[in-house]
Amino acid sequence: MKLSVVIPAHNEEGSVDQTVRELIEVLRNARIEHEVVVVDDHSRDGTGRVLTDLARSFPELRVLENTGPGGFGHAVRFGLERYEGDCVAVMMADLSDSPADLVRFYQKMQEGYDCVFGSRWIRGGRVVDYPPMKRWINRLANTLVRLLFRFRYNDCTNAFKLYSRSAMDGLKPFLSPHFNLTLELPLKAIVRGYSYAVLPNSWHNRKSGESKLKIKEMGSRYFFIMLYCLIEKYFSRGDFKKSEG
Repeated sequence: MKLSVVIPAHNEEGSVDQTVRELIEVLRNARIEHEVVVVDDHSRDGTGRVLTDLARSFPELRVLENTGPGGFGHAVRFGLERYEGDCVAVMMADLSDSPADLVRFYQKMQEGYDCVFGSRWIRGGRVVDYPPMKRWINRLANTLVRLLFRFRYNDCTNAFKLYSRSAMDGLKPFLSPHFNLTLELPLKAIVRGYSYAVLPNSWHNRKSGESKLKIKEMGSRYFFIMLYCLIEKYFSRGDFKKSEG
């Protein structure tokens, strides 16, 4: 089963080289067939040059130029429409997500799950240098999601998750052009009846560059996606449920 990894990169000159090298090294050592799809999202620094140099050394690296609107959600969606594997993970370009965790996700999917989700907030999970205000908002938002949707999973807003191709295809069309895509994908998967496992994972704050997430700008967009998925859950009468055929 070929694994695809989609990584959006906007002005990540200081991080993307290490991220790609470490990710490919870990996947090679684990003997996992893979491709790494980095979407250069209208970068204005040297990200494009770094990726061009990397592509000469790593044949499994595909560098795509986002030719559509910019922004995290648009860049991820650009990659999700073009990956070639049997399953796909979304990871960040700043090495905040662990390649070793991805190997565990991939191995867990072999047990027959449609999706594998990570949680930083269960036993075995770990966060390093998490900004206190961001952490408070994260826990509040995820608690609200759990209560409204009546499930136990507690880390919906983290982008780092693994989906089978059939599951990802079943989540289309994508609605979110921004960071709220990170909430749309798992909520749709759960509401539509795709099976999922939850494993602990780690998260490290970026060492260079700056976060692209602007919390003040995202509140209403997260709420829109949450409301959309809530309406689907309670009023769609199962029209979008996973096909058993």
